Amino acid sequence: MKEILREIGMIARALDSISNIEFKEYDLTKGQYLYLVRICENPGIIQEKLAEMIKVDRTTAARAIKKLETNGFIEKKEDPHNQKIKKLFPTEKGSRVYPFIKREHDYSNSVALKGFSEEEAETVFRLLHRIRKNVEKDWESVKKGNERAY
Repeated sequence: MKEILREIGMIARALDSISNIEFKEYDLTKGQYLYLVRICENPGIIQEKLAEMIKVDRTTAARAIKKLETNGFIEKKEDPHNQKIKKLFPTEKGSRVYPFIKREHDYSNSVALKGFSEEEAETVFRLLHRIRKNVEKDWESVKKGNERAY
């Protein structure tokens, strides 16, 4: 069997490393840009939904969100209907950085798909989407304390 997940992991780590280096000048490190992008694209998102979207545990998400808030990229606002809910919004600073992050993402995407036809790129997307859906089932289960049967 081909080591597909190993390849996906190497791609993800290489792109993450590049992004961490390129976004350092904006004081965005350790994958914080992922959170900022999702908040910019989903203003008012709650922390739990954001963690689920990025596929991290709540503690990891809380740390990254706190750092983004401390550095002035995002702000938390109380929900007018439920004081316990804190919604996340980009600040002006966060909104200014977003286009640069998006440009880097688009560039990395074009580099990754260089030499692929439109049809091949669509096929890769569909297959990776199916892989993610398969893995998500285990992620949800393990997150709830269940063990996988190897």
